[in-house]
Amino acid sequence: MDDQCVPPQPLRRRPAQRRSARRVERMLDACAELLDEIGYESLSTTRIADRAGVAIGSVYQFFPDKRAITQELTRRNVELFVSRVGRRFMEEDYVGWWEAVDAIIDEYVDMHRTVPGFRSLHFGDVVDLNLLDSDSDNNTVIAGRLRGLLLQEFGLADSHELDIAVLVAVEAGDAVLKLAFRRDPHGEPEVIAAAKQLIRGFLSRQLRSWATQTARP
Repeated sequence: MDDQCVPPQPLRRRPAQRRSARRVERMLDACAELLDEIGYESLSTTRIADRAGVAIGSVYQFFPDKRAITQELTRRNVELFVSRVGRRFMEEDYVGWWEAVDAIIDEYVDMHRTVPGFRSLHFGDVVDLNLLDSDSDNNTVIAGRLRGLLLQEFGLADSHELDIAVLVAVEAGDAVLKLAFRRDPHGEPEVIAAAKQLIRGFLSRQLRSWATQTARP
């Protein structure tokens, strides 16, 4: 049932009752804890069921295999990440988009340090580059969500160029932040600071370029 050749699949069915929903959440929590403790290769539906305190049949009621559970956990992490960023945007005042970028990175770093399973998945790319969407790789999905927040908050002009710039920023930032946590389990501060400088510098150059092009007669 845990064959890694099986493509990612969604929940077999959505829990209709609160009790079932809580049971699914326990399974996802158990999956997150086990990923940090033993890694994906040693993960199994049996271990998830034991940790969650549910019968193995309850697991298969909702998930066909461990990959599907990991996929759903990744989706939950993404929704948590985007909602936390969105909440900060509502609660805090920023001088400009560059401070919002710092806030996005701060949320990523904090979740990496505090949310079980987050550091093991990195939005799923350890398991599958298309875990979130069969047609788009994971960072493209994340870039789209963050781009939407930036457009809504700062009124940047929507364009293909902005799509590419945000995607490149997400890819570059993701790679450098992973380096920070490889060098230090809590994230090496100097590398995290470098990630912020890298992303802010790149986006600043892109925005200046667009402004210049727009101003030309």
